[in-house]
Amino acid sequence: MKQHHSLRLTLSSLLLLATSQVSANIALDVEEDRITQAGKLIPQVMMRYHTDVQSLESTLNSANDELKVTQDIAMQGKLLWQKAVKDVQSGNSDDRPLYWSRLQMRAALKQQNAGFNIVPWQRDILVNAVEKSSRGFSDIHFDEQTRIKILLTGFDPFFLDRDIGQSNPSGVTALSLDGYTFDVNGKQAQIETVMIPVRFADFDEGIIESLLTPFFRNNSIDMVVTVSMGRDDFDLERFPGRNRSAEAPDNLNVLTGASHQRPLAPLFNGGTLNGPEFIEYSLPAHVMTQVPGNWKVNDNHNVKTLSRGEFSASSINQLTHSTSVEGSGGGYLSNEISYRSLLLRSQFNLNIPVGHIHTPKVEGHDSQAVSDIADQVKAMVAAAASTL
Repeated sequence: MKQHHSLRLTLSSLLLLATSQVSANIALDVEEDRITQAGKLIPQVMMRYHTDVQSLESTLNSANDELKVTQDIAMQGKLLWQKAVKDVQSGNSDDRPLYWSRLQMRAALKQQNAGFNIVPWQRDILVNAVEKSSRGFSDIHFDEQTRIKILLTGFDPFFLDRDIGQSNPSGVTALSLDGYTFDVNGKQAQIETVMIPVRFADFDEGIIESLLTPFFRNNSIDMVVTVSMGRDDFDLERFPGRNRSAEAPDNLNVLTGASHQRPLAPLFNGGTLNGPEFIEYSLPAHVMTQVPGNWKVNDNHNVKTLSRGEFSASSINQLTHSTSVEGSGGGYLSNEISYRSLLLRSQFNLNIPVGHIHTPKVEGHDSQAVSDIADQVKAMVAAAASTL
C-alpha cells in the first residue's frame, strides 16, 4: 500500500513538473496595453483604487487552491464594483477609476506569478471571473419589498486612442443609480445597474442575451433601460436597427468591416443574429420627454436605410421592407444593445418598457456635467416608472 501511495505521489509530481513547463503568462490585449500610457497621463485616475489592485495581486501570489482562488478573485472584482458605486454616490462622479482598475487587475491575472503552477487556461478563468464581477453582474439584488424592478446598463469609456482620459456619462449614470430606491404610488421601485464593455466580440458571444434572459424568462423585471453617450442632447432611440454600419473601432481596435454602403448583421450563437430590420422601443416617451433639466429630451425617429438614406420614420410599418443601415441610435454598439434587448423582449412575449437613452456627449471628463446627466436620467427613469 505504501509503495502504491508513493507511486501516486510520484505521478502527481511529474504531472506538476510537466504543467510548469507550459508558458504561464497570457499576452496583454489592446485595452490592457493602454495601461502604461494611462499611468503617465491620468495617474490620479489609475491610482484611485490601487489598494484593490494590490489586494488582488496578493491574493494571486499566495493562492494554492484553484477553486478558492477563483472564488476569491471573483469577490475582489465584486468589491471593486461596490467601491466604485460608493465612490460615485459619495460625490466622485468619475467612471474611469473602475475601468482602469479592472484592466490593471486583468493584466495582473494574465502575467503575474501565482502561488501554484498556474497555466493559461486557469488564468483565463480568473480574468473572466474578475471581468464579470467588476461589472456588477454578480451584484444585482432587489430588495424583497421592491415592487418595480428596473435594470439599467452603462458603457465603459471608449475611443481612448483619441483621448485616453475620456469618461462615459452612461458609466457614471450606472454607478450613480445602482441600488437607488424611490416611491411610485406607494410602491417601492429599485434600480440595479451593470457596466457593459465596448467590444464587438462580447456582443457576438451573447453578453446582452445572457444578462437579460433569466429576468425575461422568469418575468422578474419591470423595465430595462440601456444608456450610452451620444449627441448634443438626450435622445430616446425609437427605432433600433439590426445592422452594424459604423466604421469605428471598439475598445480592442476591432473593425467589423461594416459601412453605410455595406451594413452587416451582428453574430449570435455562432451565426447571424436573426430578427426584423427595425424594432420599436416600448419606453413611455410621452412622460420621459417632459422631464426638465439642462438638456432637451428628444424622441428620436431618425433612421437610415439602404434604399432611402436618412429620414425620420413616422411608424415601424414604414420600415417593414427596408434594409437597416442605422437605427435611431446609429450603427454602433449603443444601437445594438437596444436592438438585442428589444428582440429578446419580443421573443419572450413580454409587455414591459425597454429602450435606449443616449446622453449628451462629454469631452474628456467633466465631473459636473456627468453628475447632471446622471440626475436627469434618474428623473427620466422615475417618470417612466410612474406609468407602470
